[in-house]
Amino acid sequence: MTTTPANGGNGNPAKTAGAPPQHPPGVLPLAEHGARLTTAAAALATAASTALAWTWSSDFPGDLTYYGSPAGLQLITLAGGVLTLLFTLSGLGVRGLGWLTPAGRNAPVLFAATATLAATWFTLGAIAVHLGGLVNLEPGGFVAGAAALATLLGALGLPADRTAPAGRETGPPPGAWHRFTGALAPVPLRKPTLTLPSWGEILVIAAAFGAALFVFTYGVDAEDGPPFVGYLIFVALAVPALHRAGLIGRLTAITARHRGVALAAAFVAAAGFPFTQETDQYTIIGANILIFATVALGLNVVVGLAGLLDLGYVAFLGVGAYAAALVSGSPESALGVHFPFWAALLTGAAASLVFGVLIGAPTLRLRGDYLAIVTLGFGEIFRIAMLNLNGTTGPDVTNGAMGIPNIPNLEILGFNFGESHEILGVTIATYGNYYLLMILVTAFVVLVFRRAAASRIGRAWIAIREDETAAVAMGINSFRLRLLAFALGAALAGLAGTVHAHVVTTVTPEQFQFAGPTPPNSAFLLAAVILGGMGTLSGPLVGAALLYLIPAKLDFLQDYQLLLFGLALVLLMRFRPEGLIPDRRKQLEFHETGQLDVPPDTGLPERDQAIGGTQAKA
Repeated sequence: MTTTPANGGNGNPAKTAGAPPQHPPGVLPLAEHGARLTTAAAALATAASTALAWTWSSDFPGDLTYYGSPAGLQLITLAGGVLTLLFTLSGLGVRGLGWLTPAGRNAPVLFAATATLAATWFTLGAIAVHLGGLVNLEPGGFVAGAAALATLLGALGLPADRTAPAGRETGPPPGAWHRFTGALAPVPLRKPTLTLPSWGEILVIAAAFGAALFVFTYGVDAEDGPPFVGYLIFVALAVPALHRAGLIGRLTAITARHRGVALAAAFVAAAGFPFTQETDQYTIIGANILIFATVALGLNVVVGLAGLLDLGYVAFLGVGAYAAALVSGSPESALGVHFPFWAALLTGAAASLVFGVLIGAPTLRLRGDYLAIVTLGFGEIFRIAMLNLNGTTGPDVTNGAMGIPNIPNLEILGFNFGESHEILGVTIATYGNYYLLMILVTAFVVLVFRRAAASRIGRAWIAIREDETAAVAMGINSFRLRLLAFALGAALAGLAGTVHAHVVTTVTPEQFQFAGPTPPNSAFLLAAVILGGMGTLSGPLVGAALLYLIPAKLDFLQDYQLLLFGLALVLLMRFRPEGLIPDRRKQLEFHETGQLDVPPDTGLPERDQAIGGTQAKA
């Protein structure tokens, strides 16, 4: 007597009605419980190994010769071991840790173990290279390397979190490649295991931004060379671990419910950075990051909201910087005037606005690549014009290649930005003062961007970006609105250019190129918008921070910087084409609708996000 399987006769018990879903097995043939116990024990051993000396010499950056006192890159290994252990214990069902893995319990362990192994073995390799061989390792170094390897091997024995998509049940089960290619894809979240009241969610937001400030400060303060590279390797692999666990998605959902609180917490955390620094060595990097991020947010109005490809946007930054330099009392200024800061700020923004209108009016009737070529030409024309206004080949306005130097420090209401000041008991030096000023400027630009994106004009920009022909058919004046976006983006760039001129104290044409090894330039600005996520509020800020900080800390790579930058962009386009912090529309273009359980950052009110998602599903 034969029986007919409940699944329609294919004989596959895994597809029988009522059967629990089966997960693809791990890469290594280990029992799941045994693999989890092995991973937990090895992660604990990895963290404990940082209490041992890894080398006998203190010549390696970060003295790793002490017992019981982790230092330098040992702290990275310690953090990786603890993170892996926590994720593993959550998978074992330890009470109170289930909230750590709302989306998956196995993939986070794999990525955390990989991050720990990569950082640990990189440290051991750097010791061998810098000090002349593995003979310079103490027993603690070998213990750390072996424990980190055992942690990864145990994690490879865990099954995958997700089964194959519908319609792809046949064929071999996905292995390690499936786990890694899905590292940055949206992941569905389970029902929250821990429901928090509103005040609890606000505390979570505050803690998250406090942790972000600590991680950023640690990376900025890390010495150039192996310490920063090790930090970068660990963060690049630890972030996917947090993503696959669902913690980033859960935090995104919480910040979407408390958007105003989240913005306030972000600015408070950012304003706290100068108070963690004893000198101006890295505060100037923070000030330049904010300038770069503000300009990128202005470009996001043009590219992200209106969909206009502008390849010469850095010229508007230059217009604002030159305008401010000419009216800020520099002895080399051809005008010989000294405006107060608020007047210089308005002058730089107004000059960029005028140039934006003058350039946009005749060119914005073009579309696509043609518009991009024209804007690229404008950027180069501006740079060459500043070179030739030197009194020889043209009027004496900008001093040519010498630029306008000796721009005096700002003084607002008796507060001299060129002097150190005691704020809350902490000494804030010159660049710390300008950093705090840029926090205020960035907050203003963020406010303008949010209000513009949520307005009728912002919705019209998005309609033009998605389908200009349909937008015109619905009665939208495409040319007028595109010109408005161009002018607003130019004004925001000029605003940042005013502060940029006072921070660098010298404005020269070479600072405003289309491409170069360091930002700000048009290529890096466009990359920051695309890397972070077009059309979002926080995307360009994150993209600009990454693109400025990483080149500033990797000067020792010299000519290889652009090679690594290109490789990073290729990997990003392969695994995260919508950007690091995309809006909902971009995710709908690249991923299945059913996966988008958490609305990403769009810069728009939640009502508009819901409308966009409903229309896409319809």
